[in-house]
Amino acid sequence: MPAKSHNQSVGKKGEIIAADHLKKAGYEIIAKNYRAGRGEIDIISKLATTLIFVEVKTRSNAKFGYPEEAVTQKKADKLIETAQTYIEEINWEGDIRFDIISVDLQRNSEIIHFEDAFH
Repeated sequence: MPAKSHNQSVGKKGEIIAADHLKKAGYEIIAKNYRAGRGEIDIISKLATTLIFVEVKTRSNAKFGYPEEAVTQKKADKLIETAQTYIEEINWEGDIRFDIISVDLQRNSEIIHFEDAFH
């Protein structure tokens, strides 16, 4: 149980850093931790006329590789499915994009923003 709470706190910290990064870059934060069924989207944001679904991956050490490597095809598929539910809920008809934000806490909270990471 302590490991899970550590992972959750690392993840929360990464999401806060990622949201701040997006705001500074001019994105509007629409929602955080949106849930539908068994899926979750860390951050839903908007830039100009594009709705952006952001998966945040955070690591506190290099033991398990780079944060962005944790976004598997299965995870991407679940994110797309969850985004589709959100799109239908709000009747969105504009452009969408899927981004990954990698936060490396070991490297002074280094942020790498992968725009249009998958479709």
